[in-house]
Amino acid sequence: ETHAPEKSQRPLQSALKAKSDFLDYLLLERGFSPNTLASYGTDVQHLLTHLETKGLELTRVASDDIRNFLHDIHEMGISSRSQARMLAGIRSFFHFLRIEGYTDDDPTELIESPAHGTRLPDVLTTDEIDALTAAVDMSKTEGLRNRAIIETLYGSGLRVSELATLSLTRLNLDEEYLIIDGKGSKQRLVPLSPVAASEIRAYLDQRLSLPVHPYHSHLVFLNRRGKGLTRVMIFYIIRDAAVAAGIEKRVSPHTLRHSFATHLLEGGANLRAIQEMLGHEDLSTTEIYVHLDRSRIRGELLRHHPHFRPHTADKDPQL
Repeated sequence: ETHAPEKSQRPLQSALKAKSDFLDYLLLERGFSPNTLASYGTDVQHLLTHLETKGLELTRVASDDIRNFLHDIHEMGISSRSQARMLAGIRSFFHFLRIEGYTDDDPTELIESPAHGTRLPDVLTTDEIDALTAAVDMSKTEGLRNRAIIETLYGSGLRVSELATLSLTRLNLDEEYLIIDGKGSKQRLVPLSPVAASEIRAYLDQRLSLPVHPYHSHLVFLNRRGKGLTRVMIFYIIRDAAVAAGIEKRVSPHTLRHSFATHLLEGGANLRAIQEMLGHEDLSTTEIYVHLDRSRIRGELLRHHPHFRPHTADKDPQL
């Protein structure tokens, strides 16, 4: 159900103007900090982008539209805690629109915050990982890129944001490792599987023919127009491959990251080494994790990760 604007409503010039007025209100009347303003602005922008994609007007948004938005970000692998924080910002936005007279109803009023449960995402089997890669349509121009993306996400356990911003200068295919700028500007070395390195090499040869945009020339993975991929685009690449492979589980980029860690753990890898490779925030504050030996991390991958095992005989386990 949608809500048509009533005559008593004030005219709304544009969604972006509403967002700007909302941030001014938070700054001038509520005294919010710059960090909080930035977070609320990002949350609202995510929603506005979603509404634009769906062809929905801001003043006609209903509760079901908000639920659909929350469902989409959940499918993208956004944690329940982050979903709840985003919903809090969106609630404040619609509260502002109502008190300013832009809308008569608040579509977030009956929306419950996502529970902070401990349910982990689905894990793909190694056969399903292989099926996912095999399902990529190699007749399409982006086939090489998409296969390289899947192998990199699974072979190195990257966050989708880390893959989207991966720079050519952070990529060492000869030594088979990545330098990742993770959360909180924390850098970490991540081994790259030989399978992923091979797929990236094939893609980079094709990448030379793209009309690369100057501001995006440093990025490894680009779209057809030579610009960087968004997290949403990567989500759809993975989801479409899962559908083509006939995988009925919920599959997102985060599923590949979780499968990476789970397969290592099931194979007997050291938990702390896995945490180091994943770049969990605890490692930046817990001294016991800081001094992990990186050659040992490489050794854990060589012994336990399915896509490293065939190459253990001729690889030096040093980064």
